[in-house]
Amino acid sequence: MEKYLSYSTEVQEAMAQGKPVVALESTIISHGMPYPQNVKTAREVEQIIRDNGAVPATIAIIDGQIKIGLSDEELEMFGNSQGVAKASRRDLGYLIATKQLGATTVAATMICADLAGIRVFVTGGIGGVHRGAETTMDISADLEELAQTDVAVICAGAKSILDIGLTLEYLETKGVPVVGYGTDTMPAFYTRSSEFDLTLRADDATTIAEMLRAKWDLGLKGGAVIANPIPEADAMEESFINGIIQSALEEANANNIAGKDVTPFMLGKVKELTEGKSLDANIALVKNNAVIGAQIAVAYNK
Repeated sequence: MEKYLSYSTEVQEAMAQGKPVVALESTIISHGMPYPQNVKTAREVEQIIRDNGAVPATIAIIDGQIKIGLSDEELEMFGNSQGVAKASRRDLGYLIATKQLGATTVAATMICADLAGIRVFVTGGIGGVHRGAETTMDISADLEELAQTDVAVICAGAKSILDIGLTLEYLETKGVPVVGYGTDTMPAFYTRSSEFDLTLRADDATTIAEMLRAKWDLGLKGGAVIANPIPEADAMEESFINGIIQSALEEANANNIAGKDVTPFMLGKVKELTEGKSLDANIALVKNNAVIGAQIAVAYNK
């Protein structure tokens, strides 16, 4: 296994010194934002993690290797490359064998973080059960990964283009704890809340770190979702964003857009219809998650 993993100098030194490390995904760079904003945001998020006492490890597939931490040049090259493959669990072996560039989704980043012994991962939002999944069976592999891989995912809830209610039902069936960070309802990515209540809540990083420690010490396999709402100042109006999502969905259906093309199409459409405000919100919530994620990693490391 080790022959497939390649660590950046910064991450290698952090691990040797027993410092807390936070995993970051690369799909947000290649498929989530345009260049050069993607690279700029990735660098800023990495810096926020350093400023809060942890070490960032952005994960990507490059030249037959799983990179745990990217150099500045790799980050630049990655953010600027065309046709980067979107890598989930099913794609990892193929992309490594064919030496293609692969951007890791939530599921793939969890797998790679776990292989490297990293327990805390910061992202924007998790995938989930798509609207209409009762007929299409379109359910993100992120949920299955959360059921079996011991990594905590700090996110702003599930992307609001999904069916949040069914996503929570699925996670409950799989025994995945969904903890509201300072909130009693599930945040919906662009908005601070949704109509769905959560049963678990924590108001500080130490509580979450202790929960993770107890969970994994007990041999309870699988990850946890730490749902951290977007900051008040950056949140979008619920009725406004929901109306936009509805019309974007109708357009996706009319154009027969399905499978893993749905999310990029929807996010692009939402960005267009909100005149870029959704991209600003996306950047703000990832940065906010980085602060909390670093604090949790520091507490867990103690």
